[in-house]
Amino acid sequence: MSANLNAVLRQHAEQQYAEELAELARQDKQARPANWRLSPWAVKTYLLGGQLENGFQISPKYIGQARLMEIAIATLATDRALLLYGVPGTAKSWVSEHLAAAISGDSTLLIQGTAGTDESTLRYGWNYARLLADGPSEAALVASPMLKAMRDGKLARLEEMTRVPSEVQDTLITLLSEKTLPVPELGIEVQAQRGFNVIATANNRDKGVNEMSSALMRRFNTVILPTPDSFDEEVAIVTRRVGELGHALALPAEKPALEEVRRVVAIFRELRNGLTEDGKTKLKSPSGTLSTAEAISVLGHGMAVAGYFSDGQLRAADLAAGLTGAIIKDPVQDKVVWLEYLKTVAKERDGWKDLYRACMDVV
Repeated sequence: MSANLNAVLRQHAEQQYAEELAELARQDKQARPANWRLSPWAVKTYLLGGQLENGFQISPKYIGQARLMEIAIATLATDRALLLYGVPGTAKSWVSEHLAAAISGDSTLLIQGTAGTDESTLRYGWNYARLLADGPSEAALVASPMLKAMRDGKLARLEEMTRVPSEVQDTLITLLSEKTLPVPELGIEVQAQRGFNVIATANNRDKGVNEMSSALMRRFNTVILPTPDSFDEEVAIVTRRVGELGHALALPAEKPALEEVRRVVAIFRELRNGLTEDGKTKLKSPSGTLSTAEAISVLGHGMAVAGYFSDGQLRAADLAAGLTGAIIKDPVQDKVVWLEYLKTVAKERDGWKDLYRACMDVV
């Protein structure tokens, strides 16, 4: 029985934006690489947003440098895999999902990299009941998302590449070079169909990072996704994603006022950069990354508090606990940083007294 999409906590990108993808496909007159649902032009429009000739509006999925998306899309049209690289919270997974949705119409061929990822997760496994009953056969083979993508000419997604053990990472070298996946137990190989490629994501801030070998890195074209360039750009990203989050979770709260979004973004940017926006005051930075994704999470948490325990209007008191939890990862070092910021910046800033008092109550 198919799931009721209205009851699903989080829809896949191709489900959530099905209307936009369908309209783009109807309007798309450009050349498409083999097995692509949309042309590179249409994929770019889907990611960056814009108005089609018939007036249909495509919402932006990525707010940032258009050139980075062009490079990523062009890479996937070649025989090189794509590596989206950057600090946590720079929309790597978000971009990966939407690229797969637009190009293959399927973002679910996903391998989540962890320290426990083994070769079978990337290659294939076995249905041991059938294996014991009938011996090695194609019927007993359990295809990995990578193998399915090769068979169907689609994109496979590999999240958090640098969390995968190095010896398992190198399983990809033959696959990406030869575009084949040998199955020696059956004496066969699976050859990739046109349209197959891999999108991997990685960040350099996780503890226990496994560096990729130079041999593997040569198989990827790397696109570094930066933190938002400007304050207004980050505010726009956070505002949009918080609105979508509140709608998806059906939170009984009003959409945050722009001023609250701007305050959270200002705090994160200033602590992240070690400098106030006006450039006048140097600050200590906490141990965490304070990414855009964490700002979205803080505001989402505040909406839940306001909706369920107050009148639904987001206020400083609803944000205080989430802000403090996001900033203080190290209970000693980060607490000093946060208190210093509150006393030297927040307390003295016009219109921030309510936020200062609310945060001081929970630190």
